Amino acid sequence: MKISASLRLTSFALAALLAAPLAAQAQNIAIVNGKAVPKARVEALMTQAVKSGQPKTPELEQQVRDEVVLREIFLQEAEKRGLAATPEYKQQIEFARQTLLIRELFADFTRKNPVTDAEVQAEYDKYKGQSGGTEYRARHILVEKEDEAKALIGQIKGGAKFEDVAKKNSKDPGSGENGGDLDFASPGAYVPEFSQAMVKLKKGEMTDAPVKSQFGWHIIKLEDTREAKFPPLEEVKGQIQQKLGQQKIGEFRDAIRAKAKTDYKFSTLN
Repeated sequence: MKISASLRLTSFALAALLAAPLAAQAQNIAIVNGKAVPKARVEALMTQAVKSGQPKTPELEQQVRDEVVLREIFLQEAEKRGLAATPEYKQQIEFARQTLLIRELFADFTRKNPVTDAEVQAEYDKYKGQSGGTEYRARHILVEKEDEAKALIGQIKGGAKFEDVAKKNSKDPGSGENGGDLDFASPGAYVPEFSQAMVKLKKGEMTDAPVKSQFGWHIIKLEDTREAKFPPLEEVKGQIQQKLGQQKIGEFRDAIRAKAKTDYKFSTLN
C-alpha cells in the first residue's frame, strides 16, 4: 500500500513536534517554576572554576550544577519580592558593571600585548648581569658597645670559638643562634660599613677591630667565597613574565590617566 505525499509530510511534521521538547530539554539542566535553566550557565561557571585553579572533576561539575539551579531558585524569589527595583540593588549593579568593564579593559590589553620570549630573555640577561661577581659567607657578632666588642675579639683570639661567642653574646636574633652565620650573600646585601670590612678579609680571617654601623658594633669573620649563582631561565621565567606583565599594565594605566582631561588632583600616582 502506498502512502500519499501529504500523509508523509504530516508524519514528518508530527515527529518534529514530538522531538522539539526533547531538543529543548537537551539544552537545559532543569525547569524551575516553569522557567528553563540553560546548560550554558553550567559551562560558564565551570570555566570560571577551572580558571581559578580547581581541577575539573565529576564532583566539581555536580557542585556547579547544584549552584546554578539554586541561583535560579533564589533569583526568582528575589525578583518576586521586587528587590531588583530597589536603589541599593541598582547601585550595586552599577558598581559591578564598572568593575567588570574595567577588568575587561586590562584583560583585553594583556591579550593584545603579551610578554614575549624575547622580552623575558632580555630581562633575564639584565638580572644575571647585575647578580654577577662574588658572594661572601660571613659570620658576625653584633653588640651595642665598642668596648664589649673589643673584649669579645680578645676572647676569640684567646681560643674561644667564634660560633660559641656569637650564640652567647650577639644581639642579632636572626644569626646569633646560628653562630653568627649569615650564609652566602653579595656585598650589596649589607650596609656599606659592613660590606667594606668584609670584602677585605681572607677566608678564615676576622676583623681585628670592631666595625661600627647604624645597628651597633660588629665583629666579622669571613668563612668562604664563591662565584654568584643564578637560576636557569626555566626556573624564573614565570616570575619574570608576571613582573613584565605588571609593568606593561602599569604603563598602560598611566598613559590612559595622563591623557584624560580632569580638574581632579590625585593624592598619589599609584
